[in-house]
Amino acid sequence: MVFARRFRERSRRRKFEHFLGTFEPKPETRVLDVGLSNTADRLENFLEAWYPWPERVVGVSIGPLDAIRKINSRLGLARANGLLLPFPDQTFDVAFSNAVIEHVGSREQQRTLVTEMLRVARTVFITTPDRHFVLDPHTLTPFFHWLPVPQRSRIYSRIGQGFWAGEHILNPLSANDFFRMFPRWSSPSLTRGRILGLSATLTIVARNPRSPATGG
Repeated sequence: MVFARRFRERSRRRKFEHFLGTFEPKPETRVLDVGLSNTADRLENFLEAWYPWPERVVGVSIGPLDAIRKINSRLGLARANGLLLPFPDQTFDVAFSNAVIEHVGSREQQRTLVTEMLRVARTVFITTPDRHFVLDPHTLTPFFHWLPVPQRSRIYSRIGQGFWAGEHILNPLSANDFFRMFPRWSSPSLTRGRILGLSATLTIVARNPRSPATGG
């Protein structure tokens, strides 16, 4: 467990550094984080824990928010579904989401999440585990996540991982799957996070060309 947490922290530090390096945020930059976990564990909601201007961050969760408030009382919080965000167009400079898109359901629902984030923000930064990596980070089991949903669900149920069995809970994406979530006009750019040379995580940065910040 200690090793797993160290690995997770290292991965999140790299994502956070990638985020800062990509957008070079300033004190006035408005940030939306879609898909918080209701926990005071700073590693789970690392953007809120590490971002230098938390008062400029609005976090969205479909569930309770009481534990999240313990991270930083200056955070803005909203209880909402990422598939229907309660914000006007272009409210934020950046919309961020870490390892959420694989949990929202079908490919169409995943595409809806991307569309909504592009609607409410000028730029987006979305990450997900790479389906082609040998280990599923949710169950810590190898290979089963490569199977079609019916076979995978049966195996997960048999090995005590039934929570992750359904597509509505876990629908992993390959790089090609992920890239197809984004419209061409958003100019998506994909970066891979690697472990021992193998692609383990995927990050896509995309932009709304109709926003003033991107010259639209």
